Amino acid sequence: MPGCFKKTLFALTSLISFVSFILVVVAMGTPKWMTGKILCKTGADLVNATDPELVKFIGEIYYGLFRGGKIRQCGLGGRRSKFTIFPHMVKKLNTGLHVMIIMFLCVAIFFSLVSFGFCILNAVKVPYRAINGPAGACLWNFLAGGFVVLAVTSFMAAVKLHHLTERIANFRENVFQFVILEEHFEDCFWVCVASATAHAVNLLLIAISGIHFPKMKTKTEEVNVTAEDIMY
Repeated sequence: MPGCFKKTLFALTSLISFVSFILVVVAMGTPKWMTGKILCKTGADLVNATDPELVKFIGEIYYGLFRGGKIRQCGLGGRRSKFTIFPHMVKKLNTGLHVMIIMFLCVAIFFSLVSFGFCILNAVKVPYRAINGPAGACLWNFLAGGFVVLAVTSFMAAVKLHHLTERIANFRENVFQFVILEEHFEDCFWVCVASATAHAVNLLLIAISGIHFPKMKTKTEEVNVTAEDIMY
């Protein structure tokens, strides 16, 4: 059986792995990875709008991995609309990169659950095989965190290098052209970053669990028995 200190650490790592699993699942299903402000350039150019009038042509957009919405402002008031990435819009985006982001997160979810199981196993007993022990727990945490990092990095590449927000804003816009004024990574994106950080913390805790602290030994006084003591 593992010691009390080791049990506590592995119980904590198992809890962190489960929380990381929940965070990624929630982040994937929430349409708030990015928000931004979009300018209806066509409408602004038609009326030669100056700075004070540009407010009438600035709308908003938000989206996640599967769906989102936007408010179009083209001089006639705001018009709300919602959209889904699959199956139509994904053809307009970088399909391979977008699918890779989702795949990376799905694999990270799987490894988070495996990490949770291995940490529970190490909290309950000392496994006979090394791969089932702290080494295995480290491996699964590293893989889970690594795939989350890959997903986050790929999403940033899609936004910054492949102009994901602009492509989504101009989807099926035959008359008006929209320009991105501002874009911000939102809570769900940072939740994934927190998930990767959680697995890094797990690696640190597992490393601490392998430290063998010196035990305090009490010296016992040696009793010298002499011949005179036996006589008396």
